[in-house]
Amino acid sequence: MKAYSGEYGDFTAAVRRHAAPVVGAPVIEIQGLRKQYGDTVIHDNLDLTVRRGEVLGLVGGSGSGKTTLVRQILALEAPTAGTIRVFGEALGHRSARLERRLRNRIGMLFQHGALFSSLSVYDNIAQPVREFGRVPDDLMTDIVRLKLEMVGLTMADAAKMPADLSGGMVKRVGIARAIVLEPELLFLDEPTAGLDPAASEAFVDLIGTLHRALGLTVVMVTHDLDTLVALANRVAVLANKRVLGVGSVETVAALDDPFVNEYFLGERGLRALGGLPPERLAAAPERVRAALAGSHAGAFRSEN
Repeated sequence: MKAYSGEYGDFTAAVRRHAAPVVGAPVIEIQGLRKQYGDTVIHDNLDLTVRRGEVLGLVGGSGSGKTTLVRQILALEAPTAGTIRVFGEALGHRSARLERRLRNRIGMLFQHGALFSSLSVYDNIAQPVREFGRVPDDLMTDIVRLKLEMVGLTMADAAKMPADLSGGMVKRVGIARAIVLEPELLFLDEPTAGLDPAASEAFVDLIGTLHRALGLTVVMVTHDLDTLVALANRVAVLANKRVLGVGSVETVAALDDPFVNEYFLGERGLRALGGLPPERLAAAPERVRAALAGSHAGAFRSEN
């Protein structure tokens, strides 16, 4: 990721010296969650805890309910049964005033950016601030400038319309809007979807930078194994209507489940796992190490 030296200094270079946030107390606590639509059960007795300061990757097959789970955490849908606590507050037992305060503490980056097509970059980023009251123009300009610089853009981009932006720029404006209220908790829905490899790598670098700089807790829905390996402290696997397991990417890759076998131990998954640091690979479960050794042996035979 390019370092930008704007009015607020060289943000990226300075943040690279930051340590990752210390993982702390639970921010999200889900117990006994059940969600169904008519006779269709999406989640059944699902438990999950997300801790302050971590990056949690959420993976699962098509129809496993990843997006439905996020919508329930965001209180966009109500669970059929069970409890969800965010910042210690139970869903369904919060006043409108408390709901408003909690929304200030949460940011969301949608899969395709979800920018307002009729608003400029400036106005897209400013919109969440304006929803909470009038802000003097000079202060708003400072806020937008800072968020642009934090995501590697400048005020020269502020007047552009979404239709004029590349896919990578749409994602950057989307995340600038997501962090404009300085949230503690950030949700990312397929953050690298639709990006070419170079743009994807740069955006992953940006997320890691913001995670360190802002001390964010991040919940990330993604199918991209390279993104998981690069960013996630822990991975939660959704299968069979529940969380099948939670742990480091190499730990959950050892779970005995058809989705896990195909997703983590297929050719693409093994290639991504091979990018882990040597010390983590050495300590990985035997099942994962054996699969990686087999893939290396197969590659060697095909080359000879």
